[in-house]
Amino acid sequence: MKPHTRMTLLAVGVSLAAALGSAAQAQSLTIALSSEPTSADPHYHKQTQNDALAAHVYDSLINRSPDMTLIPGLATSWENVDDLTWKLTLREGVKYSNGEPFTSQDVLFSICRTLNNEGNVSQSYMTVTKLLTDVQTPDDHTVILKTTEPFPLMPAELARQLPIIWNGIVEHGPLTFAPKEGCGVTGPWPTVVDFNNGKFAIGTGPYKLKSYVKGTGIQLERNENYWGDKPEWETVKFVPVPSAGPRLTGLLSGDFDVIENPAARDLPRLKQGGFEYIATPSTRLIFFQPDIGRDSSPFVKASDGKNPLQDLRVRKAINMAIDRNVIKDRIMDGLSTPANQYMPDGMFGALPNAPEIKYDPQEAKKLLAEAGYPDGFELTLSSTNNRYVNDGQVTQAVAQYLSRIGIKTNIDAMTGSIYFPKRAKREFSFAMGGWPAETGEASALFQLWVASTDSAKSLGTSNYGGFSNADFDKVYHEAIVTVDPEKRKNLLQQATQIALDNVPLIPLHFESSVWAYRNGLSYEGRRDQYTLAMSVHQAAKK
Repeated sequence: MKPHTRMTLLAVGVSLAAALGSAAQAQSLTIALSSEPTSADPHYHKQTQNDALAAHVYDSLINRSPDMTLIPGLATSWENVDDLTWKLTLREGVKYSNGEPFTSQDVLFSICRTLNNEGNVSQSYMTVTKLLTDVQTPDDHTVILKTTEPFPLMPAELARQLPIIWNGIVEHGPLTFAPKEGCGVTGPWPTVVDFNNGKFAIGTGPYKLKSYVKGTGIQLERNENYWGDKPEWETVKFVPVPSAGPRLTGLLSGDFDVIENPAARDLPRLKQGGFEYIATPSTRLIFFQPDIGRDSSPFVKASDGKNPLQDLRVRKAINMAIDRNVIKDRIMDGLSTPANQYMPDGMFGALPNAPEIKYDPQEAKKLLAEAGYPDGFELTLSSTNNRYVNDGQVTQAVAQYLSRIGIKTNIDAMTGSIYFPKRAKREFSFAMGGWPAETGEASALFQLWVASTDSAKSLGTSNYGGFSNADFDKVYHEAIVTVDPEKRKNLLQQATQIALDNVPLIPLHFESSVWAYRNGLSYEGRRDQYTLAMSVHQAAKK
C-alpha cells in the first residue's frame, strides 16, 4: 500500500472513529483480539486469553494490578497463620449476577470443582488445590486452607488460577472438602458446554456473559450487581481477528474501538492519523522446548538413529545459533527483550547478572561436531501461527539460524486450537511455548515446564520435553517450601543457574504487548497481557 493511500485510510478512520464516539454508541465497546479464548469455562484451559475473559465474568480471591502487584479481590485480607495454614477473610455484601450472595461455600465448591470435574479441567488449575489437605469454612466470610507442605506462594497462585463460581449451579448436600467422594455434590458436575452456552456462567465479576460463539465473537453485558466500580461500558463485544492487517483495517474503519497487537511498523502512522497506542513490557517468555526425554522422537532424523536433542552439546549449539537481537529488531520491530534467562531481569529468583547468550554459529558447529553430528540432522520446528506476537515469523527465523549450522529444518506452524492439544500429547520434537511469570518469581515457570513430572504434586505438567535433572529438582523442591524470602530467592537463583547450564528450554525473548485504540479512549496496559474492557476508559476532555 502506498503511503498516501495509507494516510487517506487513516483520515477516513479518524472520521469514522469520531462518529462512533457519539452519545448513542458511547456505552458500547468492540475489541479485536489477536487470539480468541478457547472456552468460556473459567477452569477449562489455562491460557492468557481464557483467563482474561474469565476476569470479566468471575472474580478471584486475590487480584493483580496492571504491574502484577497483589491486591484484594473477593478476599479482603489473607494471612499465613503457620507454615501449613492460610486464613482468608472474604468480602461481605457481594452478589452474583443472579442476585445470590457470595459466601465461603462458593470458595469450597470452586476448589472441589478443579479436583473433581470429569476430566474437563486443565491440570494447570490444580497447582494450589492438589496441595490442600483441608478447606474449612467456619462462617460465611472466612476460609482456612491447609496444605501438605509450606506453600509461600499461596496468595500469588490464588490470584492466577482460581476463578470463583457459584455453588448453586449443581445439586449438592452439605459441602465438605472430600474431593474423592465428590465434596457433597449429588448432581453431575458442570461441563465446559454448560459454561460456553451461558447456562452456568454466573459470576461476581463486572460483566455477564451474553454469548460465546467460537470463531465469531463474545458478547458481554454489564453486571449491575457488581460489588466494585461499575465499568463504563454497558455492552462489550470481543471479535477474534488473528491477522494484524484486518485488525488494523477494522480500527481504521471504525469497526473496532480497540485492537490487540498491531504491527509495530504501523504504529507511527497510527499516531499520525489521530489514533493512540500503548506498549507494555510483559513477563511472557517465548521459547522452544526440545524433546529430551525420548530416545526416539517423532520429528528428529539423525544418521545414527538417536535423538540428538538428548545431548547437552546439541542443545547448547542450538542456543547459541540464534541471534536474539536480530529477531528483536527485524521480526519484533523492537518490541521485545532478548532473553538470557527464564524470567525478566530483576524478578525474584532471577540471576542478578545473567551472562548474555552470545550468537556464535562457529562455536555451535563445533559443538555439533563434538556431539557426533558434523553434518547436522533433520528437525521439525512446531509452533502456533496465531497465538504469540509474530509467532510464525519467529519460527521461520529460528529455522534459518539452525539451518546455518547444518541442521536441516522443517516448519509446522498451525492455529492454536490445533497446536495445543497436539503438544499436550507430546506429538512434537521441538515445540514453541510461551509462559508469563504471573506469580512474580522464577518458581512458576520452573514448576510447570522444567521440574520433573509429578502430576500428584502438579509438577512438570507442561514438561512435554521430558527434561529431568536431580540437582535441579533438589534445589527447586527446597525453594518452593521455603517461607523465608531471602533463602527462597537464593535457592531459586541456584535453580535458575542449573537450568541455564542444562538448557531444558531455548529462551528467545520476552514479549511486549501493544494495544491501539481510537481517539477519545485510553487504555492501561498490563504486564500479564490481559485485554480487559474494564481498563478501557473514555479519555478526559482537554
